[in-house]
Amino acid sequence: MTLLKCATHVVSDLDDAIARYESWMEYRTVERGEVPADLAAAWNAPASAGRGYAVLQPASGEDVFLRFVEGDPVPEYAPIRTYGWAAIELCVTDVEAVNEKMLQSPFEVIGPPKPLDGFATVKPMQVRGADQETVYLTQILQPGPGTGLPEPKSLIDRPFIMVLACPDLRKTAQWVKDVLGLPMIDPVAIRYSMIEKAFGLPETAKTELTTARGSGQVFLELDQYPDAATERPRREGALPPGVAITTMLYPDFDRLEGHWASAPVVREGAVYSGKRSGVLVTPEGALLEVVEGGEI
Repeated sequence: MTLLKCATHVVSDLDDAIARYESWMEYRTVERGEVPADLAAAWNAPASAGRGYAVLQPASGEDVFLRFVEGDPVPEYAPIRTYGWAAIELCVTDVEAVNEKMLQSPFEVIGPPKPLDGFATVKPMQVRGADQETVYLTQILQPGPGTGLPEPKSLIDRPFIMVLACPDLRKTAQWVKDVLGLPMIDPVAIRYSMIEKAFGLPETAKTELTTARGSGQVFLELDQYPDAATERPRREGALPPGVAITTMLYPDFDRLEGHWASAPVVREGAVYSGKRSGVLVTPEGALLEVVEGGEI
């Protein structure tokens, strides 16, 4: 089981985003509406109240979702250049087949399938959509408890890792340990093509990263971003552009007392299922929405 529940991305045209993911990622819409004012306030994004949103579920039927929220474009925003949630990573059964599909799609292939430096358990590729969303599509070569990786049930399955861009990797890793009590691997340095391209780094450059497990599966990746990275620009009172929120399950709300940026309340809908949900803010200011449930 994964603790990851939902990845939320801001889009300029909700209908277009839905069509893109239904047609090419084989997702289906399970909920649609307008962002309630109290939820927007919990996200510290009152300007997002009343904006359209949709929740989409993968073809596998897994209850781990993508959520799109309408927002006005931020012209100065550039993907993989700022701190905060950087990318959504979906697990796939056959990355070469997915690549062929993506080449025919409106998504731009920005990284073709290739082995990942230092990680023999996965084979990723990367695409970018019309809303500048960066999506990693990763074949799991060695699923199971030993690797902490899932076994996808559809060609393109659920989000399985959310990527957080950090100005201080060790500070954020310590925050994850202290606040959430999650085990993390020691940082490793690898060649990271997406960061190389975004910042114009030489091929000899290495990027440090670490990952966190919960309920036996890896679901968070923390990346150390170069000094040239900046805080994410955003419209006043609105959700930040790009990946705005990661939503996770967590069983021990008593542990989180004193850390809430927005206190838990009961919420309905596909993402919340009538459970309590509150909001934490990571050291770099990223929104981490927490729904009561799951097991560590």
